Amino acid sequence: MTATGVRETNAVTDAAAMPAGPEFRSPGRAVPGRARRGLERWAWGLAGLLAVALVWEVYKMLGPADGVVIGETRVLPRTTDLAMPHVWEMIGRLAEPVTRSPSAQPLWAVVALAAATTLGIAAVGWLVGVVVGVGLALVMQRWRIAEWGLLPWIVLSQTVPLIAFAPVVKSWGSRVEIGAFEWQDWMSVALIASYLAFFPIAIGALKGLQSPDRIHTELMQSYAAGYWQTLRKLRLPAAVPYLLPALRLGAANAVIGAVVAEVSTGLQGGIGRILIQFAGQASGDPAKAWGPIFGAIVLGLVAAGSVALLGAILKNYRRTEEAA
Repeated sequence: MTATGVRETNAVTDAAAMPAGPEFRSPGRAVPGRARRGLERWAWGLAGLLAVALVWEVYKMLGPADGVVIGETRVLPRTTDLAMPHVWEMIGRLAEPVTRSPSAQPLWAVVALAAATTLGIAAVGWLVGVVVGVGLALVMQRWRIAEWGLLPWIVLSQTVPLIAFAPVVKSWGSRVEIGAFEWQDWMSVALIASYLAFFPIAIGALKGLQSPDRIHTELMQSYAAGYWQTLRKLRLPAAVPYLLPALRLGAANAVIGAVVAEVSTGLQGGIGRILIQFAGQASGDPAKAWGPIFGAIVLGLVAAGSVALLGAILKNYRRTEEAA
């Protein structure tokens, strides 16, 4: 066999052995498939929302007015209009004025403004949580004794009841005065949001930084690469599939922390405050109380989904994502 024939045979063999994954398909075929998968995800999400609404209405129609009670414990809620308004009533209430005043804004506008306020505070808390979480992960990866000493305390920190911790943070913050700087109430809320956000980020970043195989780290050593070169070219890219899910979870935790802290500290303007305010008016306007609840749900989805923008930037390092 000639040399040309050998090369052609090897090329055919290599092509047959090449996996038929998305990265080996032509761009013209990969894009429509990716778009179709995106549409399927949106379709399944919408189907899930419709299923929840259907279950709500079916239970309201068939369930007992006093709810399902086992012994002395109510395991399913009452089905009265006061406890469970119809889905269309709650959605329609969003378009109505928040009060009977002629100059009152629609309920959705009030909820959106409050959600934007909480989102800004949660974003600050999330950024602080990213800095603290990644910093702790770097320290624990660099020195094993630091991991042994810090990791138990990081886990233990999440057992502190947040609703009791928030007033303490506000009290401490009110005493902070550095020159012309004065601690603001929203800073206490952001600090509490970062307290919930840093935990999953620290754990996910640590697992990602420790994920490279020993053979890869030894290869970097054979190239005489130092710690910072190994960190930049090996460990940080390897940590991306672990870090992105942790960042999404941290964003959702930051929103939860901000809402709970607003309730506990009494911060005005956020969605946590109007949750309590509208809940107190539920006896006369039950559908109104669900407006801020919908706003908090959308707020959490927006916070977690915004991390997808970071994932798009790091798409070359996130072929798969690993659970933290």
